[in-house]
Amino acid sequence: MIFGIGTDVCDIRRIEATFERQGERFVRKVLGDQELAIWQRRSERWPGRGLRYLATRFSAKEAFSKAIGLGMRMPMTWRACEILNQPSGQPVIVLHGALKTWFEAQGLRAHVTVTDETDYAASFVVVERD
Repeated sequence: MIFGIGTDVCDIRRIEATFERQGERFVRKVLGDQELAIWQRRSERWPGRGLRYLATRFSAKEAFSKAIGLGMRMPMTWRACEILNQPSGQPVIVLHGALKTWFEAQGLRAHVTVTDETDYAASFVVVERD
């Protein structure tokens, strides 16, 4: 049974402007530890690729927060939700701490997809209750 659906479209130029103002402080606020390591590797090779990665993760977390009906309030936090990839490339949501506990107690599971183009990143999340 579908518990919730969330979608988000993010202007990559907005993420870039925020990054230019706040630098890595912004990145560390949004990305979890595993995401941060991936962002660093991508940014070193090509900064634009790092920004796209950051924008897709920002967008996916916004979509997830909408799908679970909490928005960005506890136990939902930026760093407690990571958007990682399986070896096949499929994106998956990995939760931590109180958010993971809450999510599992609700009997929920999530599906996510992310995409980006020149100026925009978009995400779609479906959350099901078992």
